[in-house]
Amino acid sequence: MPLAGTRRRSHGQPSHPTNQPDSRLGGTKRPPALQSQDGRNDKTRPEAPPRTLGFGVPATSDPHHFKVIIPKANSGRVQISEYLGLQTRSAELAVIDRVLLERPRWTAIRAEVQRAFNARLKAHNLRTSAWKVGENPVDRLLGKELCVLAWAVEGMAMEKIPVAVRNWLALRPEERWWLFGMTAMSTGGINDGDKGWRLALRHALGDVAQSELLQPRARKQFTRQGLDLAMPDLFDSE
Repeated sequence: MPLAGTRRRSHGQPSHPTNQPDSRLGGTKRPPALQSQDGRNDKTRPEAPPRTLGFGVPATSDPHHFKVIIPKANSGRVQISEYLGLQTRSAELAVIDRVLLERPRWTAIRAEVQRAFNARLKAHNLRTSAWKVGENPVDRLLGKELCVLAWAVEGMAMEKIPVAVRNWLALRPEERWWLFGMTAMSTGGINDGDKGWRLALRHALGDVAQSELLQPRARKQFTRQGLDLAMPDLFDSE
């Protein structure tokens, strides 16, 4: 995790880990491997999940991840930033501020986002988490997906946000990653709302109960572009 004051922060340039064993065993010894009746080791003992921070961030040195910063004040805006970690090529682009959400808009999406993220983490045998005041680390892939929803609702009428959340949930992970990549390429900064892909996301997810992005024709287009892939492990390298 980048140290405060050591790197400059970017406002809108697009961005382009190994499993860490749990080290909280202190001085206790690991119990001997189970043995079957014929004396052979039984390898069916489940492995301990890798140690993570927040929503699936590997507990390694400066990984690529996102942070959701929730202020104490109920009226304070929630900030989502991307931390490129060791993979950054320039200290000036080490941190990219992606979006600021008014508190009521964050409140309208946080519960469903937390539920969806925790379901994904459980599927990967990773520890779940919950939003709290302060800094909330988020895995780099989940962070990209969260940005897509946050960008869509940042200027949306409040009554349309539940529709946007349902449409976002209906998208597959790889579709959300693709939308993030297209949006971040030109309008991914904190001051880039109300134009380009940011505006398109708002209309696509919030204007109708069933977004055109979810229609079969659109899904076929994703497949033709090579995006119909199995979901990679949250710790896969880029």
